[in-house]
Amino acid sequence: MNTGKKFYAYLQAGTNTLISSLAILMMPAVVGLLITHAQIVKGLPDFTELVEVVGPSVVNIRTLERAPRGAQQGGVPDDEMQELFRRFFGVPIPNGPNAPRQQRPNRQQEEQPRGVGSGFILTSDGFIMTNAHVVDGADQVLVTLPDKREFKAKIVGLDKRSDVAVVKIDSTGLPAVKIGDVNRLKVGEWVMAIGSPFGLDNSVTAGIVSAKQRDTGDFLPFIQTDVAINPGNSGGPLINMRGEVVGINSQIYSRSGGFMGISFAIPIDEAVRVSDQLKVSGRVQRGRIGVQIDQVSKEVAESLGLSRTQGALVRSVEANSPAEKAGVEAGDIILKFDGRNVEKSSDLPRIVGNTKPGSKSWVTVWRRGAQKELPIVVAEIEPEKVAVTQSQPAEITKPSVTQFFMGLTVGDLSDIQKKDLKLNNGVVVETVTDPAARAGIREGDVITAMSNSEVKDLKSFELITSKLDKSKPVNVLLRRGEWAQYVVIRPSR
Repeated sequence: MNTGKKFYAYLQAGTNTLISSLAILMMPAVVGLLITHAQIVKGLPDFTELVEVVGPSVVNIRTLERAPRGAQQGGVPDDEMQELFRRFFGVPIPNGPNAPRQQRPNRQQEEQPRGVGSGFILTSDGFIMTNAHVVDGADQVLVTLPDKREFKAKIVGLDKRSDVAVVKIDSTGLPAVKIGDVNRLKVGEWVMAIGSPFGLDNSVTAGIVSAKQRDTGDFLPFIQTDVAINPGNSGGPLINMRGEVVGINSQIYSRSGGFMGISFAIPIDEAVRVSDQLKVSGRVQRGRIGVQIDQVSKEVAESLGLSRTQGALVRSVEANSPAEKAGVEAGDIILKFDGRNVEKSSDLPRIVGNTKPGSKSWVTVWRRGAQKELPIVVAEIEPEKVAVTQSQPAEITKPSVTQFFMGLTVGDLSDIQKKDLKLNNGVVVETVTDPAARAGIREGDVITAMSNSEVKDLKSFELITSKLDKSKPVNVLLRRGEWAQYVVIRPSR
């Protein structure tokens, strides 16, 4: 009995010693973990120094327009804004809708308030950057500096496609902003905005970068943040913790008209590229090649033999365009342009748009299971896209000979169809049932390729289909009016 108690005591003492030893050994790791955690969680940042450094470079922009005879004053705040000004400043807005009638001036010959926005000083000699939509259509632009000096500004140029504008005031020795590197910007990084929401200038808000390369426009991959941005913030700078401008606050996602936690800023590198052209010529030159494009789905990529989902699907090629002259065809997948990879369809307009018009480039396309390199001379994009009236399709004359395959009944194209669609090859779909109907094929569609092989006529269609495994999916390139698209026919189970 005593022997058992001694053994138990010995065992307990050994266990306690082991635990103590492990605790001593683990202590450095625990301390290191706590130190690492403390290094990560530093608390909220202090923006006061940033405001002092960047604040003097941020300006308030007001625009005026000549009101037509009998027009009401534009840009007058609503009742809630009237109440805001009454509570904070003790007086109603002069000449507002609630002002006594006898105090309202004759506005027939006056320039009336049109809108309020923000901007920032780009160079010390008076060039200021803002949004195009802030100054577009204004008869007069007034810039107010933080020191309350006010200047009439001249619109140097604006670009609606990128929503960037440059205005100039007659002054020197101004505090210009520092331009940051957008490539160094990281998701989760703290950023700050200064602007004039609802006309309340020098307002500071802060948040983090929510996403980069957000596709909301043809030519710009936006920076998404949760910084509070409201009407009037447009054109103001987005600033990193180094006091550098990394974007122009431009858009918000909102169902109410106010901030809802999602804001978008134009990357500053793109904006500077635009502003440089505006300062030189007052407009922006962009390249174009004349194609209508769409996304490449995973299913289509796999069926065409692409190793991964990438590129831009060419749905149509404009007549006499650079793309047509280079030999680009509807149904091609553009993989590269000027040596730059086209990962998704929205990449192509940006790459081509930033290419100097008149320059010679190379376009890499995927066509019927193989890559092709095509030389192309880039043209200049039109200032405004002109709507083209589409011709009515010619009456379809059904061919007398047909061939059936996987729910499709097809026939040769008539001469009228070839002329109307500007096609030399292909077969027209006469009737369609499952499984082709499930794939989205319709009567009247023209099949130009199948299983990465060109369909020239009914005979070639028959030859191609005779070699296919009808138990496996098959990709089909078809034309529907002016548009080309891929579909994948899956056999019935």
